[in-house]
Amino acid sequence: MSAARRRLGRLPAARVAASACFMLSGVSYASAVVRIPDLQRRLALDEARLGMVLLGVAVGGLAAMPLSGWLIARRGSRDVARAATLTLAAAVFLLAWVPNAAALFAALVLVGGSSSVMAVALNTQASSIERRMRRPVISGLHALYSLGGLLGAAAGGVVAGLGIGAAWHLGTVALIVTGVALVATPRLLVAGGGAPGGSAFARPSPLLVGMGAAAFCVLLGEGAMADWTGVYMRDVARAGAGLTAAGYAAFSLMMAAGRLAGDALTVRLGARRLVRLGGAVAAAGIALAVAQPRPLLAAAGFGLVGAGLSFVYPTILAAAGRVPGATPSGAIALVSAIGYTGFLTGAPLIGFIAHATTLRAGLAVVGLTSLLVIALTRRFPAPPPSHRRARRPAPSLRPVHEAGD
Repeated sequence: MSAARRRLGRLPAARVAASACFMLSGVSYASAVVRIPDLQRRLALDEARLGMVLLGVAVGGLAAMPLSGWLIARRGSRDVARAATLTLAAAVFLLAWVPNAAALFAALVLVGGSSSVMAVALNTQASSIERRMRRPVISGLHALYSLGGLLGAAAGGVVAGLGIGAAWHLGTVALIVTGVALVATPRLLVAGGGAPGGSAFARPSPLLVGMGAAAFCVLLGEGAMADWTGVYMRDVARAGAGLTAAGYAAFSLMMAAGRLAGDALTVRLGARRLVRLGGAVAAAGIALAVAQPRPLLAAAGFGLVGAGLSFVYPTILAAAGRVPGATPSGAIALVSAIGYTGFLTGAPLIGFIAHATTLRAGLAVVGLTSLLVIALTRRFPAPPPSHRRARRPAPSLRPVHEAGD
């Protein structure tokens, strides 16, 4: 069998392996998050100290972003994905044993850093798989991350409710993640390590900066939904205790559903049109929630926000991997870094505006940033011909060299 045919035969296994890794990332992160209240009680941390400690995730994530591009440029996304997954499993395990606030901060830095490196490596893998399969897959992979997060959170809640300690819970999660990672990651694509002089980030061309700004807007909206929908439902929509969580539940459900449908929609509509449609749907959802602050209508509006934003970020990352003249890993790292700052700044920005005016005005910012996505994605890298519904050529069997993957 020729080398080209063997390479083509690896694609289904690589996609399954990438799917498992995306889900592992979601399970790991959610499992760690649901144990934070237990750690707060055990370490006797007040809200102010806990808030400072939780910054460790952001510190680790931002610090590791340039490291991820540098590592992938030299070692390839498969090796980096394996190392980052195993490091994340170790970090999750260590969380259960931290003796004080400083150790918890350090463990959370490791969680944030390994999650960040893992995300860039896996998105680079997804970009390689898309190019070689010649059809979009990245939105579905991000859907598995969302589903993994829901699974990790649900299982963690059940385990905590049964009185099982954090050490047993997080130790079991770490063991499962390690075992699955050791089986799955060897089946990822063997991507090129890149040129010896490869950089951490791609050169910030206007196109990449615009895509990064669009990612910033999307992740600002996602962060805002996570932190403010419950408060909005309680204080503005006057929802009862049973409906307070309905806003974020609707957002999360539609986020997962939209990502599951995102790859098929990309083929049908095209990446650029789909991203701009998503921005419009998210803006309409915020308009509904803000204009009609009643529990069910607000929840429906937040669900529209989830549907609209769901496939935008994965589609932007996939497009970043196709930007001419940039290595996929460097381009994805740059766009991810710009976008991640939106996730970190969204909640404080909305809180500041809400304090100065009202929470309705604060959440209206998400509508404005969603509309900005439409303006920022007027230029978009052309998709491969096979991403267009009218043309579906058979996969090429010629050798493919993916430098910088």
